[in-house]
Amino acid sequence: METTETLVLIAHVILAVALVSLVLLQQGKGAEAGASFGGGSSQTVFGSQGSGSFLGRVTAFIATGIFLTSFTLAVFAKQKADSIGDQGIPTAVVEESKAVEVPDLEEISKPAVDGDVPPAQ
Repeated sequence: METTETLVLIAHVILAVALVSLVLLQQGKGAEAGASFGGGSSQTVFGSQGSGSFLGRVTAFIATGIFLTSFTLAVFAKQKADSIGDQGIPTAVVEESKAVEVPDLEEISKPAVDGDVPPAQ
């Protein structure tokens, strides 16, 4: 099961990168106006209609793949959560530590008196 989940996750990441790349490749709506004034769109790789319909179909296909992999990963997460829930929540172990004595601030801020200084050797 772990291997299947890893493969679905890898496919999901690859599809996400491909979707972002395809969206960035597509031209916006404003680019069509320039093509109507002699943009030479008949000499493109994708034909006289341009890459719009081809890239749109590929984008829809990849978006469907992302939806399916997301749904599959959600099912895997639900199964993991159920298996953890069956075991119950582990109890925390509380350890007590010894209290550390902290000197009062008044003692720290007292000026040094001759009696507090060790004798010179």
